[in-house]
Parts: sequence; structure tokens; C-alpha cells
Amino acid sequence: MRDVYELPGQAGSPPRLLIVATDRISAFDVVMPTPIPGKGRLLTELAVFWLKFIEERGICKTHLISTDEGQVPASAFQGHVTRQDLAGRTTVARRCRVVPIECVVRGYMEGSGWKEYQQTQSICGVPLPAGLRQCDKLPEPIFTPATKEEGGKHDENISFDRACELAGRPLMESLRDKSLEIYRAASQHAQDRGVIIADTKFEFGIPINGEEKAQPILIDEALTPDSSRFWPADGYQPGRAQSSYDKQYLREYLQSLVDGGKWNKQSPGPTLPERIVDATRAKYAQARDLLVS
Repeated sequence: MRDVYELPGQAGSPPRLLIVATDRISAFDVVMPTPIPGKGRLLTELAVFWLKFIEERGICKTHLISTDEGQVPASAFQGHVTRQDLAGRTTVARRCRVVPIECVVRGYMEGSGWKEYQQTQSICGVPLPAGLRQCDKLPEPIFTPATKEEGGKHDENISFDRACELAGRPLMESLRDKSLEIYRAASQHAQDRGVIIADTKFEFGIPINGEEKAQPILIDEALTPDSSRFWPADGYQPGRAQSSYDKQYLREYLQSLVDGGKWNKQSPGPTLPERIVDATRAKYAQARDLLVS
């Protein structure tokens, strides 16, 4: 969960945004009333690591300009918020026109992809071999786009052809290739550190810089526990759900409330007990510690 603000322009620089990663957390498209202390800083550290990783390998340019909260003008601070409050959770980013497609890459069979496969033996129109089990590794990573919905609506899995209709085929072919390349490079890095990236989603945007033919860049966060499934490699066993380093732990707790008739997946969300808050934060911290090395 991030708060986004426009930053005043600087002579000769592109339009900028200030993105502040908060400690709020959502699940099932509902924001929980209980924050996860320190979550915003953990996510920022991990996202910035991956954005630099992607740029350094020449895979794709990103929106990242700086993480210096000192670039926020003094006039922006009102009430009880201080510059120190922003330390470690701030991203100064290039402003972009967002491509309205979630670029999802799956390397393993889980989540909505697993549900769809059981019904159609395919995911987003991509045919897959018969007999795959829950959490099986796919023969090759696949690109499975989704709509990017607003106002709390659920994103919808769509075919690649439908994504091309919405955003243009040349653009989507480029984003598909970039997404798969990022996933493969990140997956190898993670695997070497004992982490499986089962699936992840990327967002891209066209920089608003006066160039008519500006190339898309990677925006928003990338490869964090909020946008990916991270599994411990040493405990991986297909045919069942996996333990994880992401917010699946929180989802499972919330699903237990739903199954017990204590919540209906509607806002407001339930207050989270301390043990769930602490365990969720610990999983995010584990992911950071393993991957940022």
C-alpha cells in the first residue's frame, strides 16, 4: 500500500512522483485496519534492490530516480509528519502514463492460475500439459496478463490477444518479452539464495517527458512479497500449498475467518491479532534478508 504525490518540477528534469510505502496491508482487495509495523521500509528496500538489479543488467529502464527523502520540499510537511517519518520508505520516481495491463509471469502452478487450469487445462489461453498438480513447476515460465482495475474491483485474467486489443500488440509483445526476461533473471538470483519465485506481476508505464516515442519502463514496486509468491526452496513439494515468505500467510488466516463465518471478504477488514502481525512482518523480513545479498 503506497501513497503517491506529485513533486514540484526541476529545471531540465522529467516530471516526478513521490511514492511513500506505508505499513498498511491489503488482502482480498480489502485494506486491513491493522498495519504491519516496518512493512513499508522492508518493501522499499527490496523493491529498490530489484529495480537496480534490473537496470544494471540492461533488461529494462525503471521509474526509480532516488530514495532520498531530502528531495521532498519543506512545504510538504504538515501536521505530525516529519522528514524522518519518510526515511527508508520513499521513492522519487519518473511520472508515467500507466499501461492498463498487469504483466503477470508464472513459473509454477498456484493461485488463480491453478483454479483456471483445473477447469480448462490452460491459463489465460495458454494451453498446458495434462496432469499438472498444485504448485508444479511449469515446463517454461508463461506470460498471463490481467486487467488493471480501479476502485477496489478485482483484476481479471485475460488472454494475450485481449491484452493486445486493450494496449496494442507491438507494446504488449515488448512487455511480454521484458517481463519474462526479468522473471528469469530474478528467479535465478532467488534460486541461488534458496527462494523460489513462483509467480509475480509487473507494471509498466510510458514516461511523460515530451517524447512522442518514449519507450515503456518498469514502474511501481517489483518482486516484493506484496506482488509475488516466494517459497522456501528447501521445503518445496508439489501437490500441496507451500509455506511462503509473502502475505499468503495473512490470506490463509483471513480465509479461516471466512470459513468460520466470521468475515465475508468485505470492507471493513477484521482487526489482526498480534501473532499474525508479527509473523507477517517476519516473513517479509526473511524475504528481504535472503534476496538482498
